[in-house]
Amino acid sequence: MKELQEDIWKYWEKGNWIVITTNGNIKKNGEAVMGRGLALEAKQRFPDLPKQLGERLREYGNKVFTFTKFRIITFPVKHKWYEKADLKLIEESCKGLNTIFQYNLSGIPTPIYLSKVGCGNGKLNWKDVKPILEKYLDERFIICEREKQDLQSLHG
Repeated sequence: MKELQEDIWKYWEKGNWIVITTNGNIKKNGEAVMGRGLALEAKQRFPDLPKQLGERLREYGNKVFTFTKFRIITFPVKHKWYEKADLKLIEESCKGLNTIFQYNLSGIPTPIYLSKVGCGNGKLNWKDVKPILEKYLDERFIICEREKQDLQSLHG
């Protein structure tokens, strides 16, 4: 697992797959709650994604899902949108992600880019999350963290 100081969307724009963190909540209209962070950015880019994710959440539960149309893999870090991220759920999501790529049966090209899952709106510390990711994710997975000025430009 490698770490970069880059905006994850730069890699998506180059044709790569990215991982976005999610929660298990579904709104009354059937859409998954995607109100902050990368999930919100994905929702803004792909207006159909919340509905499609909501359908899968309802049918299969709060699991890792692939969305070929969007080159997105969802990665649950929370059960409820308002909670702190859950280290046990992050570990389960790592197992799910690892299973997808264990025998590379998915046909999804690697590397796969993901953020420091659970460490933004999930309020966890990277020092607690990183060992879990390192246990399950190999060199096919690259962690992207936006540089500080990139974060400011997003909110400024």
